[in-house]
Amino acid sequence: MSAVPKFGEMNATVPNYDEIEAEFQGITARLESAEDAAGRAAALAEWDTSRRRLDSTISLIHLHFNQNTRDDAARQAREAMDELAPKLTALEVKMKRGLLEGGHRAEYEAHFGAQAFSLWEQNIRSFDPAIESDLVTESKLEAEYVELTAAAEIEFQGERYNLSEISKFNEDPDRDVRHGAQSAVWKWFGENGDELDRIYGDLVTLRHSMAKKLGLSSFTELGYLRMNRIDYNEADVDNFRAQVREFVVPLCARIREEQAKTLGVDSLRFWDEPIFDPKGNPAPKGDHDWMLQQAQTMFDQLGQLGEFFRLMEDRELLDLKCRDGKAGGGFCTSFPSYGVPYIFANFNGTKGDVEVFTHEAGHAFQCWKSQSQPVYDYLWPTTESCEIHSMSLEFLTWPHMELFFGDDADRFRRIHLLESLLFLPYGVAVDHFQHEVYANPEASAADRHAMWKKIEATYLPWREYGDIDRLGMGGLWQRQRHIYLIPFYYIDYTLALTCAMQFWVKAENDATSALRDYEVLCARGGEAPFQELARSAGLVSPFDDGCLTQVVSQAREFLGL
Repeated sequence: MSAVPKFGEMNATVPNYDEIEAEFQGITARLESAEDAAGRAAALAEWDTSRRRLDSTISLIHLHFNQNTRDDAARQAREAMDELAPKLTALEVKMKRGLLEGGHRAEYEAHFGAQAFSLWEQNIRSFDPAIESDLVTESKLEAEYVELTAAAEIEFQGERYNLSEISKFNEDPDRDVRHGAQSAVWKWFGENGDELDRIYGDLVTLRHSMAKKLGLSSFTELGYLRMNRIDYNEADVDNFRAQVREFVVPLCARIREEQAKTLGVDSLRFWDEPIFDPKGNPAPKGDHDWMLQQAQTMFDQLGQLGEFFRLMEDRELLDLKCRDGKAGGGFCTSFPSYGVPYIFANFNGTKGDVEVFTHEAGHAFQCWKSQSQPVYDYLWPTTESCEIHSMSLEFLTWPHMELFFGDDADRFRRIHLLESLLFLPYGVAVDHFQHEVYANPEASAADRHAMWKKIEATYLPWREYGDIDRLGMGGLWQRQRHIYLIPFYYIDYTLALTCAMQFWVKAENDATSALRDYEVLCARGGEAPFQELARSAGLVSPFDDGCLTQVVSQAREFLGL
């Protein structure tokens, strides 16, 4: 532990391109002149070290910006990094192409495994120097969205809130308060709607143009390459969405009907959806510092997670409090040079704090467990596999929820399961929407809002927005940052949730065995593609027919539906 500095001691400056280029050229020369496998392995180890150092620098620069979007120095560093990133990608692609074509692939595969080469082939297909300037522009547009939403000031009940802070009112027991808070939020989105539409429209046009420059049919194809979807395709995803429509949407419609009865409302409105109990949802019984103490107690009872979390706290690798200027949402990043991850979140006093925290802790634990992987590319799996670790930990921590919610723990577990089921239709709706958008890149802003309304009616037919105009005209998707920042990511959550709920079924029968399988899966990192990793943990692939049957059956039994 002492070898890892505290977060505040980790410094990062924008790297010098000429120095990095010279370093890569030197590594290439040593690879080409090596007389045996040992010499080539030494050169590749040097490359791996360089990549870990670069990734740590990039992560720190982007994290600092997210921690304070109003910090001019942090913004300037991020902008400089965004300018440099495509050039660094070009160096990476050149190196990977040389490894693929250099005549020693079988030797390298025996050492690293085939997955690295599958990943590198995807990377090569998704980049060309012709799109370098486009990638810079894309990063700038994405940053516009982050800064715009981070700067939001929502007036409500005589106070000003950012988008993270005001979310706590979504779970207020008072229906009028919930309605008022949602109205205030979507008033802001309406007032900024033209700018949000402009940013996304520019992103869609730019991304389509990049795909064409790469000789691809549409950005959908490029998006799949970027997401490193190695062992499945659009048809597989479409089949999964069909299973959600067939097996999950009817169950969710039943859940919403029962919810309306429980709340005693004739018509369940959008602002009612987060509430499953007339007295409100359970909330953690303490503040930020208390929650960290409870988390350490919990993780100490979950095998290696105790040691891991003690490291995270000791090295100050957690940023969980809301602040003015702090970007919204939650995520996990990492600093490979130091062998540690970092968790970023925005606690607001709701049960979501526990959910987001355990989710991101799952990501972080996997990254920590994977540090001994032989190649940088395996520190993280592809994203849908990453989400198995995060979502599964949400369920594997169920037996310890009394630590956070006391006598309300059973209510929390029931609501968490309900929300997990209800998320599946929403998650695939977001994915379906993006497929429609990039299949029709010339569509207007109004067309895109109409697309969302149509898709929403298919997957979320119970939705009623009342007098909130921005939502009624199809604007909900604009609060989903993944749509702007990481296109085609969102289906990953639903694929992983299908696997995570299988871990839940396993844990209900044998918690010790489920945790052991989970730790083994985390340690594998990204050494295999999604379906292989899932099946190695005894899980059914979401692309297999019937993947949701056991989960839905167990959920119905647990919920009494």
